[in-house]
Amino acid sequence: MLFKSAKDAAIVFSGVPLALTGGVAALLLRGIPFSISAGVGFIALSGVAVLNGVVMLTFIQQLRAEGRHLDDAIREGALTRLRPVLMTALVASLGFVPMALNVGLGSEVQRPLATVVIGGIISSTLLTLVVLPALYRIVHGRRASDEQADGPLAPQIST
Repeated sequence: MLFKSAKDAAIVFSGVPLALTGGVAALLLRGIPFSISAGVGFIALSGVAVLNGVVMLTFIQQLRAEGRHLDDAIREGALTRLRPVLMTALVASLGFVPMALNVGLGSEVQRPLATVVIGGIISSTLLTLVVLPALYRIVHGRRASDEQADGPLAPQIST
């Protein structure tokens, strides 16, 4: 509903599978089995992945509404939102490090959750910064070239 476009919503939600992949890979690397707390971590991770995608896509659309060319809007949007996306990922990851390294009482619940979130945020951040702009270009590229062809610079055919 935010984007008023199923295509844009799909682009944002495309971040979830890569985030989940990073969470699964982190569990495998640490040798931690899937558990209820890991499942809760996947839920939290999905929210962060979608939030980062919304931040990126909203800014790109804002630049497009100002009249920027598609490629310029994508490039500037990705570079301008680089810091907020990295800060979100860094804060969330660093906040979970003590839980991931805990060996005391209750660590069997905390470690899977923190491991999933840290691994997933790393892979999700890569998606948000690299793959999401590329997907936006693929999805909106044809429409942008059609709009450019219909613009005032297009030759007029008179009958």
